[in-house]
Amino acid sequence: MASESVSVLFKLYCLTVMTLIAATYTVALRYTRTVSTELYFSTTAVCLAEIIKLLLSLIMLVRETGDVGRCRAALVTHIFRSPKELLKLSIPSVVYAIQNNMAFVALSNLDAAVYQVTYQLKIPCTALCTVMMLNRSLSRLQWFSVFMLCAGVTLVQWTPPHSSKVQVEQNPFLGFMAIAVAVLCSGFAGVYFEKVLKSSDTSLWVRNIQMYLSGIAVTLMGVYMTDGARVLEKGFFYGYTPWVCLVVFLASVGGMYTSVVVKYTDNIMKGFSAAAAIVLSTVASVLLFGLQITLTFISGALLVCVSIYLYGLPKQDTSKVQKAGAEREDTQKLISV
Repeated sequence: MASESVSVLFKLYCLTVMTLIAATYTVALRYTRTVSTELYFSTTAVCLAEIIKLLLSLIMLVRETGDVGRCRAALVTHIFRSPKELLKLSIPSVVYAIQNNMAFVALSNLDAAVYQVTYQLKIPCTALCTVMMLNRSLSRLQWFSVFMLCAGVTLVQWTPPHSSKVQVEQNPFLGFMAIAVAVLCSGFAGVYFEKVLKSSDTSLWVRNIQMYLSGIAVTLMGVYMTDGARVLEKGFFYGYTPWVCLVVFLASVGGMYTSVVVKYTDNIMKGFSAAAAIVLSTVASVLLFGLQITLTFISGALLVCVSIYLYGLPKQDTSKVQKAGAEREDTQKLISV
């Protein structure tokens, strides 16, 4: 399966669907966190999304293998008899948990504007990890488009700093150290998962099951440590509405499409898709929540669109040019002799 090739149309379909799901998820999430009277526990929603992704992966594995018996055999081989493989796929879950915690520490110790700018460094960090861990090369134009995307996302999400009478004690050094760890974790975890997916013939759905098992363990720990007492008091599904269920479903399906995109394209393309989703969700927020469009948003959205176009341009093949130049030099040497 590692060498399996798919059509460009299929890749485009996956990227488009992932972008639309991510944009819809953002808008629905904003609605549930601002309109609902009884606020649900976000940690339980994240945990439930991991469980649903596990169930969806099991369904896809049954479909891929053809029957339940073969699916059971695949699970026994790759999970129960391969603890090392299970441990290997637990690394991204743990690293993502560290990233989320470091992002919280950074936001608590940095101004929102500084946090927004520095956190977007995860985009070029992902590109750097792709080059270093997967031995790929990016053209100068692609590197330029990556940094242009970073600037565009920063402008799209930019909110001017507001002066506040409430003085909160912050540690900028701790904040910058936390944001550095979060950025590195973001780049490493995504590219590591991509490397695991593409370095063997193991089914994508088996890899997903391996990762989601550890993801469920990590998110359950997060529920216990963050909202344990309140969940015991009010219940796991406290505050859940049809809209919250939609958010959980979108998070689950979006996660499935993300793994497909990483498998058949790469993490950099995933980053461009996420940026496009940010622009779409902001436009939707203007229509639904009355958000005001600013000049910085228009500039950022334009940069995002241009960067996506530039990154998608084919690399210039310099081999023929270099070969022609070498032949010319050889001819000149012969003439001089």
